Amino acid sequence: MRPAGFLDHRVSALPLYYFNRYSQRVETEQIYGERWLRWIYGSPLGRVALYALVKRSAFSRWYGWRMDSPASRKRVAPFIRNYALDSSEFLEPVDSFQTFNEFFYRRLKPSARPIDPRPEAVVFPADGRHLGFADVSLISGIFVKGETLSLTDLLQDTELATDYRRGTMIISRLCPVDYHRYHFPVSGVPKAVRRIEGPLFSVNPIALRQDIRILARNRRWITVIDSPTAGRVLMLEVGATNVGSAVSTFNAGRAVVRGDEKGYFRFGGSLTLCLFLPGRVQLSEDLRVQTGQGRELYARMGDSCGLT
Repeated sequence: MRPAGFLDHRVSALPLYYFNRYSQRVETEQIYGERWLRWIYGSPLGRVALYALVKRSAFSRWYGWRMDSPASRKRVAPFIRNYALDSSEFLEPVDSFQTFNEFFYRRLKPSARPIDPRPEAVVFPADGRHLGFADVSLISGIFVKGETLSLTDLLQDTELATDYRRGTMIISRLCPVDYHRYHFPVSGVPKAVRRIEGPLFSVNPIALRQDIRILARNRRWITVIDSPTAGRVLMLEVGATNVGSAVSTFNAGRAVVRGDEKGYFRFGGSLTLCLFLPGRVQLSEDLRVQTGQGRELYARMGDSCGLT
């Protein structure tokens, strides 16, 4: 295992590839702010800036304030054009967004993200690039060879970490270009959100290649979902640089249906993580195959990621 803070310029310079479930092709990720990210995580001077400023909540609050200002509205149309977003999916018209953040956590028409109708299906909680692991205890080197993710550190709960140590994990990484509302992967009754404080490192693989333990350090929100089909499910939202807040839109203690909205991230790329008890979920074949090859699978919210 590499020591914390170790910097490998070769790793941070590699392109990012993922497998697109819909095109059935390996594609190269178009990274928002790529030059900045590679400088921050791929140079000694950038590393100084990272620890002195970028990881701190104040930096993300400042950037979030910029994205909430009326002047940020002018960024919306170029962003849609540059990243080829399909505005016909938007619930509200493009000219209705008064700030970039309003556009960023936009709602979509229900028809844009149909939910897998099979009662035994578990669905992806968000649009994004996904990894799936049938047994958390066998994970070694999600992004970096030899590095593992400690459930005790991640959950800050020894009992939960023990229960899920051989469970199934799905990591869903959202890029800034993605739809940024997240949804319940299963039907059930969610409990109240538990927030764990932490810094706000990027969760882009450029950063995770340097240190996967970022996921267990960043600010995060944990929800327990009691599901009649999948058992007790844990869902986490992980904050990141420029994402200081995950806003919950559900009511704790009230039953939800798979695909119901759980909340949204404000500006930036971020990540959700789902944990299932051992033996409760069988992951979809393409998710297992791509993860086994060390590559993320692109799929949209509502599509199946496994079966109970």
